[in-house]
Amino acid sequence: MILINLLPHREAARKRRRETFQATMLASALVGLLIAGAIYWWFQMMIEGQQGRNAFLQGEIKVLESQIKEIATIEEEIAALRARQKAVEDLQSDRNLPVHLLSELVQQLPDGVYITSLKQTNQTVVMQGMAQSNERVSEMLRNLSNNTPWLSKPELVEIVANNITLTQRDQRRVSAFNLRFQLVRSSEVQKAKDAASVAGK
Repeated sequence: MILINLLPHREAARKRRRETFQATMLASALVGLLIAGAIYWWFQMMIEGQQGRNAFLQGEIKVLESQIKEIATIEEEIAALRARQKAVEDLQSDRNLPVHLLSELVQQLPDGVYITSLKQTNQTVVMQGMAQSNERVSEMLRNLSNNTPWLSKPELVEIVANNITLTQRDQRRVSAFNLRFQLVRSSEVQKAKDAASVAGK
């Protein structure tokens, strides 16, 4: 016996394909939503982890900034202490400078020269005096330049011919001079001696 299907089979097939397509689209949309949700969740976890790391780094940066401020204040204190220490050392080394000054003047002043005034301001000494001649002043300047480590940079400010009266009948022609020079600190003299000993080896 032959079975003949008189139902509209093309429409039924079209309907089945449409339903299959719709089911596939729905399943694809669900899968897409699941994948998008998983990706969003993963990015959120990454962002939260990075934010946690950022917060930790900011906390550490604040700690380091406070430590840097402490170090800066400590460095300022160290600089102030070094300045005070240097001032004390300079005072200790300078307390013997008048002794060296007078000792060197006794040794370096040539015969025929005497001092009338001596004034020290910091490391600068201003000296006034009389000499028998200009040649004696020149000799004194050479001695102060070359023969002593304690005195440096002698500079003749003024020299004037003058007459002095020793007695009523005895008048002498002299050169009145005014000069200045620098006193050298003990530490600098020691450095110069050390450099000379190293150069002599």
